[in-house]
Amino acid sequence: MATRNKKTRNAVICRLKNLKTAFEDKYGESPLFYTCAPGRVNLIGEHIDYCGYSVLPMAIEQNILAAVSVNNSGMIQLANINPQYKDYKVSCSEDIAINKDDPKWYYYFLCGVKGIQEKFGIPRLAGMSCVVDGSIPPSSGLSSSSALVCCAGLLTMEANQKSLSKVALAEICAKCERYIGTEGGGMDQSISFLAEKGTAKLIEFHPLRATDVKLPEGAVFVISNCCKEMNKAASSHYNIRVVECRIATKMLAHHRGLDPSKVSKLSQVQTELNASLEEMLAMVEEVFHPEPYTREEICKLLSITSEKFSTEVLSANTQQETHFKLYQRSKHVYGEAARVMSFKSVCDSEPVDAIRLLGDLMNQSHVSCRDLYECSCPELDQLVDICLKSGAVGSRLTGAGWGGCAVSMVPSKKVESFLKAVRDAYYTPDPRRAAMEKQSLFVSKPAGGAALFLED
Repeated sequence: MATRNKKTRNAVICRLKNLKTAFEDKYGESPLFYTCAPGRVNLIGEHIDYCGYSVLPMAIEQNILAAVSVNNSGMIQLANINPQYKDYKVSCSEDIAINKDDPKWYYYFLCGVKGIQEKFGIPRLAGMSCVVDGSIPPSSGLSSSSALVCCAGLLTMEANQKSLSKVALAEICAKCERYIGTEGGGMDQSISFLAEKGTAKLIEFHPLRATDVKLPEGAVFVISNCCKEMNKAASSHYNIRVVECRIATKMLAHHRGLDPSKVSKLSQVQTELNASLEEMLAMVEEVFHPEPYTREEICKLLSITSEKFSTEVLSANTQQETHFKLYQRSKHVYGEAARVMSFKSVCDSEPVDAIRLLGDLMNQSHVSCRDLYECSCPELDQLVDICLKSGAVGSRLTGAGWGGCAVSMVPSKKVESFLKAVRDAYYTPDPRRAAMEKQSLFVSKPAGGAALFLED
């Protein structure tokens, strides 16, 4: 497994030793192999992957590790280094059930197991004993849950002697995480598998592919956790936004004479109309009013029944929703998609003021997430403001939002003073935040993707 420097390498070795010891204490044998899958920070491109648009993340060094043995026990046994996460076991002959209403840690793991089982049509999975260790802060917007799904998918494939490409694994894990109720677009799983050390990636969909994006010299990215947790699967906030984008797609299609039943993503409308993102933004202004749309208004405009709206447009945990902000959501998506392409263009062309230009795009992204997509929170807004005042050229929420982390672009020469200023202004005054500060404020460099390695 690739590591970056002596300090990082020593930390990984220490975690592996602890994981091996925990495994041996738990199961009375040594693990056969290990898998790891990294978390990620999204530099720009929030809430647009499930609309079909490209995003620009990088993997981080924090990851999910798993130690695994394969046996004939007929059981899958799961344990976690962290005692707050309870053990779990399930029979290999049972149909794997995942409770969307109770998103425990092991259900995310079982999403990966079930995805591989269904991909290969495995009637009876190999028996496995697993111990999991995570260094990604949970519910922080750094994709700890998707990393766990990816780690589980990779180890299930190995334990059952199957083989897939990284792209295929990413696509399977993106689909199977939906078993827990999150209607994600695939960014988290894609970067977890396709990441390469030293470079960010432009992740494109349909077909899935990853392109290197060289970040500018002279600046680093710093992650800071606002210390408010947000679990996507335990809330309908995320899925409501997915549904609002789906409704906006159908409304735009209907307005331009396309068949609304044939499109479900905002990118598909742009493709069908062969329009630019600027033209799509103009269309949003033309078609939608800023006030929320009611169910009745949407059904009337689309000429569909309320029943059809519920079954074909809404998701399971958005059935109770009565009002939908179509103007704001679609304006954010098309604007954010344009910012992603601008970000990559600046990185590719390397102008002298690249750092300032990228910082401006990050700042615009946060404003759009805050005001149009409404996926920020007071703690994140306060943290972003502190980061900008502390020397960041750009700062924005990263991940789903409603809590979790901000990512800031900081000139390399100002990193130490930046870290101190943010620590003093945001973490030290609050005892709870101060206790979490060491794992909540750190510099991030692009890390490698998911890997599997054997016990020595």
